[in-house]
Amino acid sequence: MAADKEQLELADRLGVGLLLIESGRIRAANESAHRLLDSRPRSLVGKTTMEAFVDHNVERLVRGATAPTVVKAELTIVGEPAQTIIVRASGMDGGGTSVLLEDVSELRRLRRIRTEFIDNLSHELRTPLTTVRLLTESLAMEIDGMEVPPRVRDSITKIDVETSHLVQMVNELLDLAKIEQGEAALRLEEVDLGAVVESTLDRLRMYAERQRVALRSEVPAHSSERTVRGDPERLGQVLVNLLHNAVKFSPADSDVVVRVKAGDGEVLLEVEDHGDGIPRRELKRVFERFYKVDRARTGGAPGGGGTGLGLSIARHIVERHGGRIWAESTEGKGAQFTVALPALANSA
Repeated sequence: MAADKEQLELADRLGVGLLLIESGRIRAANESAHRLLDSRPRSLVGKTTMEAFVDHNVERLVRGATAPTVVKAELTIVGEPAQTIIVRASGMDGGGTSVLLEDVSELRRLRRIRTEFIDNLSHELRTPLTTVRLLTESLAMEIDGMEVPPRVRDSITKIDVETSHLVQMVNELLDLAKIEQGEAALRLEEVDLGAVVESTLDRLRMYAERQRVALRSEVPAHSSERTVRGDPERLGQVLVNLLHNAVKFSPADSDVVVRVKAGDGEVLLEVEDHGDGIPRRELKRVFERFYKVDRARTGGAPGGGGTGLGLSIARHIVERHGGRIWAESTEGKGAQFTVALPALANSA
């Protein structure tokens, strides 16, 4: 049929295999499907799904596919090299089933390379960096109270600061990789965001005082307005990252406010500062990995740059909780980061 031919040709142009199945047998198949399933031209037509895939799980998935739901399975074709194909099946309105085939072998290979690289990075850098930090701390203690040229003391301090920065980058890179790959499992429970806020403020209060920034919180009195289902440790990590940035970019003698409030089926967590703000064109980019907020803030900030990973980690954690995160800002008046998490009744 003309409609079948158009669908098959379009899928070929996209590099995706397409099978049209009727009464348990393949009615039509494009060239990409023949290539992916290593079959001679047109030889798939007339075959059953079991004969085409030689896989009971895929055959069962295709047989059970109904419109409009799309069901998905993974097919491994043994060979040199092995192929990994994602199979998506859906029932068609006029009867029968359409099956899309996508080769993700190269994507999986690149993902494995990235994982191996990050693992090697961890092993090869963590130990020497930890050793350098310990030696620097020991050296700083030994010269304490001694007459040492200022440039020597300053150099030791810089070594410690830069080493700490590298350790933080390695740890955050590993953390982000685990989160993106789904290896960092969430331990979900009822979480009182008010308690998370207070513990996080206590944790960062000394850092804020050194920057001459006051930390304040506004939390509703009723626990029902501040309770979500989530991982308290991960949500605390999100707030630490947001607060750390807010304090770093706040002018001396200003304050940073953390608010928890009820939204429409959500609980909102807001962190507001009164720094230089973020240009409108940069607001969406601040959550990209390795995009440093320092570049987006006008006027710069004391204390050096971060790793560019903190906000990306925060976004991934929030999204894994089924939530949203965004930034708003007026240049010259500060910025506000908002996390919206499903209220407890909606996340059950």
